[in-house]
Amino acid sequence: TARPVRAGGAATVAVGPSRVHTLHTFLSGFQGMCVGGATKRQPWDLKGKVSDMEGKVRNFQTKIKSVNQENEVLKDTVVQSHTKVVEMEKTLARQRNQISEYEKELQALLGVRDKLEKVSGDKSLLEKELSNLEGKYKVMETLRDSQETELQTLKLSVQESALARLQTTLTNTEEEVSRLKDTVVQQKDELHAGEMERRRLHNTIQELKGNIRVFCRVRPLVEGGLSKHIQLPASDNKTITLAKTEESHTGKTSDTQKNYNFNFDRVFGPQASQHEVFEEISLLVQSALDGYNVCCFAYGQTGSGKTYTMEGSEYDDYRGVIPRAVKQIFRAAEKLGAQGWEFTFTASFVEIYNETLRDLLFTGKASKRPEHEIRKSTNNEVTITNLTYQKVSSEDQVLGLIMLANQNRSTAQTAQNDRSSRSHSVFQLDIEGVNVGRDVKCKSTLCLVDLAGSERMLKSQSQGERFKEMTAINGSLSNLGIVISALANKESYVPYRNSKLTYLLQGCLGGNSKTLMFVNIAPEPDSFGETLNSLRFASKVNDCVIGTASANRK
Repeated sequence: TARPVRAGGAATVAVGPSRVHTLHTFLSGFQGMCVGGATKRQPWDLKGKVSDMEGKVRNFQTKIKSVNQENEVLKDTVVQSHTKVVEMEKTLARQRNQISEYEKELQALLGVRDKLEKVSGDKSLLEKELSNLEGKYKVMETLRDSQETELQTLKLSVQESALARLQTTLTNTEEEVSRLKDTVVQQKDELHAGEMERRRLHNTIQELKGNIRVFCRVRPLVEGGLSKHIQLPASDNKTITLAKTEESHTGKTSDTQKNYNFNFDRVFGPQASQHEVFEEISLLVQSALDGYNVCCFAYGQTGSGKTYTMEGSEYDDYRGVIPRAVKQIFRAAEKLGAQGWEFTFTASFVEIYNETLRDLLFTGKASKRPEHEIRKSTNNEVTITNLTYQKVSSEDQVLGLIMLANQNRSTAQTAQNDRSSRSHSVFQLDIEGVNVGRDVKCKSTLCLVDLAGSERMLKSQSQGERFKEMTAINGSLSNLGIVISALANKESYVPYRNSKLTYLLQGCLGGNSKTLMFVNIAPEPDSFGETLNSLRFASKVNDCVIGTASANRK
């Protein structure tokens, strides 16, 4: 059955008029077919009529089907047209909005146009002013050219006169510079001669004081003050007296007092500061830069203040001999640099423990610590095999090495001191100086030694391993006394090799050296015996005369 045909809208009519015309043509043809059509059949030819009618119906249905198909196409066309209408309406709305924005921009541009017209007017005024200024500039340029010409003329005349004066001044200056150069050369020669004379006089003074000098330093009591058995005359800083009260064995007589008097190069009481102590030996330290071997060592029982004297503490006011000597050496070397001297310094720190050498600057594993031996070269220089020799160029570097050495040094607890040093520590600073301009070289060693405690075995109550240590310590200190005695007696054979300590220090104990010994004593009454022994040993050293030292110069 054919579906009824819906009437299309205005859009349909507008979009597809050819489709409507086709439908109208079809209906007219169908109507004509029903009225006219083929040849009229006879009234009795019903079958023919029926056949004609069926043919017509079939044609009609075919046309109806074609029309329906066209109708579907028209519907799709209508939908598409409607969609296009919606899109066109949206486009229209956007265009209206854009027109509105353009109108706003137009208004703004109208304002800009007004400003532009105003600027154009201002520009015209400025162009007129510029034209006036250009005219004035040309006038000024002409005036400037004429003035420059006059100025050049004046300059030439002034330069000629100034050149003549400068040439005269230059000639006078060159003559003055020549005179000053001659004066500088002369003053350098005088300065060098003065430095050599200072070294000679300085060495003479040290020789007059003695090549082996002995200082005594008394440690203060823990609670302060001074023990009654130690007497220090207020008017004499070179004398110390030990007073011992002896009881009467019979009881019939009163107690007697026995005095032991000792004289040294200097005696420091308990109140002496580190600065005061070093001030006395600073000239001796200066000798090391002048090419002389210098040795300073501290002797005394454990707890008498040897390590404090030699090293002190980290605070500036309490620093000991070693850091102060290093500071003086580097500062003096810096001053001598202005006179053409260049110095190189090599530091080493060795410990003698139970007659065995230990490198205090060794930083490797303990299991890989090498063995050391003392060797003497063909030029009589003493060296130690496998020892760390560290090049240093500043005071801080040396102080760092001293801290490392203190961490490595052997200490043990005895009855004398909870942290008693059980070994000798030897700090050496090898100094080499050269003055290229004067073709002068010097070489020396500054040796600073902190000896182990000198107390006797009964005093220290040492047992076992401590007893062995004490035996080695006392043996090396005894050999030190024997060596110094042999030097004093000018014996042909000096037993340096009897101990590692004297063998290592032979270059600083012999005649070609300047030696200072600190004897440190403890003020406690129960240390009287050890104090007496220390002072007797120091007095024997003080009596030594080992000859005149000579500088190691080339």
